[in-house]
Amino acid sequence: MNNPVICFGQQPCGFFPKRFLYAKILTALKLQSEIGGTIVFFFHDSDHDLRETQTLLKNKVTQVQKTFNFTSANKIQKKWTPLYSKRVDPLWILNTARQLPAYVNHEATDLFKTSSASDVATFCLNIYERMGLLKGISVKRSSDPEFRAKACQIEDYYVDVPYLGETVRARKTGDKLLLHEGGTSYMTLDSVPVTKTMVSPTRDSRLIWMQSVIHCTHYIAGLGERAYLNTSQAPEITFIDRDLIERQNEAHALITH
Repeated sequence: MNNPVICFGQQPCGFFPKRFLYAKILTALKLQSEIGGTIVFFFHDSDHDLRETQTLLKNKVTQVQKTFNFTSANKIQKKWTPLYSKRVDPLWILNTARQLPAYVNHEATDLFKTSSASDVATFCLNIYERMGLLKGISVKRSSDPEFRAKACQIEDYYVDVPYLGETVRARKTGDKLLLHEGGTSYMTLDSVPVTKTMVSPTRDSRLIWMQSVIHCTHYIAGLGERAYLNTSQAPEITFIDRDLIERQNEAHALITH
């Protein structure tokens, strides 16, 4: 096969990545060793759900699990701001760093303490890269204006718009921009002119939007993705299930050299 492009996608999934992302990386590297080509990580940092960044660690002595997560500056940031715009609180970094030695080794703790980024998505990506997980892997971010400008037009999407001093990710529904307040309740925002650099896909339109830029030949699919991926949207892609891994939702906090 000439110039295979192997892709896997994931939202920021913890400041130490969840083990299922580690499994996707290993699956992509194994496939590359068999067929050659390049690997692309589609980093979907336009997502706004802060639950994605929960980091589950196990106490080294008691084996009791604890979930860590970023704090939010306000309700707007917590609920609706995309991960690439959610701000990182320096006090949260200090408080978390004090607790980490009970859960991870000194090398991982030091890496966390010396990481810096103003936003949640970049903070996570910085750690993944410094852990050595993304060596030789190209990263494409869904928040990148150049990526968005190259992507195809889609009918199902979100729009990043200003709201009360923050950036929020509003769902485009007809001629309305909506923020989900919970249950069946939505807030309607004022309409604004929409350009491609403001647009990010929904779950159902993400595949064709991503593929219009990355043009991958192979896609490593997670178990959850298999439940909703409409593979008929991209018949040119060979879809491959990621390798199974134990404790898939726990964080992977081992440094690779």
